[in-house]
Amino acid sequence: MTIPADERPRTRTDLAWAISVGGIGIVLFTAMLVFTWYFAATLLLIFTGMLLGVGLNALTNALGRRVHLPHAVRLAIVCAALAVMLAGVAYLGGATIAEQASLLSKTIKSQITNVRSFLESHGIDTSFFDLGNAAPAASTDATPAPAPNSGSHGGLPGAGALASSGGAIVSQTFKLLLGTISAVGNIFIVLFLGLAFAAQPAVYHDGLLFLAPARHRARITLIIDGIGETLERWLIAQIVVMLAVGVVTWIGLVVIGIPGSFILGIQAGLLAFIPTVGAIIAGVVVVLASLASGWIPALSAFLLFMGVHAMESYVLTPILQRQALDIPPATLFAFQILLGVVFGIWGLALALPLVAIAKVVIDHFKTYEAPPLAEAA
Repeated sequence: MTIPADERPRTRTDLAWAISVGGIGIVLFTAMLVFTWYFAATLLLIFTGMLLGVGLNALTNALGRRVHLPHAVRLAIVCAALAVMLAGVAYLGGATIAEQASLLSKTIKSQITNVRSFLESHGIDTSFFDLGNAAPAASTDATPAPAPNSGSHGGLPGAGALASSGGAIVSQTFKLLLGTISAVGNIFIVLFLGLAFAAQPAVYHDGLLFLAPARHRARITLIIDGIGETLERWLIAQIVVMLAVGVVTWIGLVVIGIPGSFILGIQAGLLAFIPTVGAIIAGVVVVLASLASGWIPALSAFLLFMGVHAMESYVLTPILQRQALDIPPATLFAFQILLGVVFGIWGLALALPLVAIAKVVIDHFKTYEAPPLAEAA
């Protein structure tokens, strides 16, 4: 087919325009990937604050179905109730939590050492057990000779040794201080963002719509509303699942007679936020902590873990989240591994809500594109 002469300039212009737009799109997409890679921790921290805001807003809306009060008053009631609950747990069980946490840490370290010795006695390489005790253990075998020019007098350390020790202490103290400030700062950032998002959800909702082109605002509105509704249902169901897992684990370990049952129940409930991987980690911790009481309690704790995991996977999650999420387990696990390797613990913990958001977007475009394709067929 021959293109008329008057159509050739227009064709070349359209081709140049398509190449330019495609090139700009590729550059912007690459820049977005680089930005996400370098600022992943910050972006995931902001996303955590948004999740907290969604959860507070969901509780506020649930309270609104019972009590007809302004949004700000209902949010204040929800925040006050959560604060009182946390303060009560800290006041009534703070000493127990601290004591059991210390005991649990010592028990886990002891059991890991026992497992390592058992594996080594059977010729299995245990180099992956890095407990940080190799250097101190090696140093106890032989006493290092004092340096000939240490500058010490009468058995007292010299100026160089004192300066080196003082520098190490200051360095470790500085690192600990920075780590504490960073952790506390992250908590305050998440709390502030969550309260800000929950206090004025309509402002941020309308702000996102304002950034979208006018001709696409109807579609963007449906997507944002779908994401918000999905995350709200999922968070409420997840809170119920975490409470059930924590309480059942705690009561079961008390019946079995495992020390530190309260803190083990808390960690099992918190790790239930991370699907699949969290349950495995919680089960390993419970079994390791139970080995100190003997093989029968350890076997009973393992059976308890299997029962709690079955209750979570086959009873609670299908009943509570069947309308919130419908993600195949293999797909979710693959994304957990991918995001965990790329972004660390943040990606592992937030894999499910991120995949849920992607699923809402994909389902919307599939539904939106289906009618034209059916008509064309």
